[in-house]
Amino acid sequence: MALQLWETLKEAIVAYTGLSPTTFFTMLALLVAIYHVASGLFGSSDNHQRARSSEEEMQPLTPPVQLGEITEEELKQYDGSDSNKPLLMAIKGQIYDVSQSRMFYGPGGPYALFAGKDASRALAKMSFEDKDLTGDISGLGPFELEALQDWEYKFMSKYVKVGSIKSTAPATEGESTGETAKAVDQDAAKPAEDIPSDSPAVKSEETSSSAEAKQE
Repeated sequence: MALQLWETLKEAIVAYTGLSPTTFFTMLALLVAIYHVASGLFGSSDNHQRARSSEEEMQPLTPPVQLGEITEEELKQYDGSDSNKPLLMAIKGQIYDVSQSRMFYGPGGPYALFAGKDASRALAKMSFEDKDLTGDISGLGPFELEALQDWEYKFMSKYVKVGSIKSTAPATEGESTGETAKAVDQDAAKPAEDIPSDSPAVKSEETSSSAEAKQE
């Protein structure tokens, strides 16, 4: 049965290709070999690129760098526009490194406008308006303050605190009163020589007046 099938196959090869069975199978083997070589070259290149891109995506984040106290203007440098710098964001004056959530707070992310700023007011109100991108939380209601507290707890548990924003608050009334009292004390401590003493002429006049009063 097998021999009969082989004879039938040879006749079909000769009839449809005009080649002998030996030549046909040799050419078929060459085509298969060429296909494997070509697919190996191009396929390995694609695999290499995929592996490289996956390595870049899986690249570990650099450890957070402690910045200490910085101004709001300096904080703007860490808004994600420079990929070599960490991605920072502040809540209630405390600065956190949110680089691990770059897909949310980085360029193109849904919360990108919060990066590089103290967005306390915007988070409390869930606002995306520029006027609310500030750390000023005065005038907020109890529900907004509670929402802000929830955000702060989330950041404290998930991200590393790397610094704080320098306070630009004016001197308090107590400090002003202290400075005034200090100035008064300094005036009181001036040497007594600045106070004019009684002149000799005044003394002589007082003596003559006393003498005339006795004679009368």
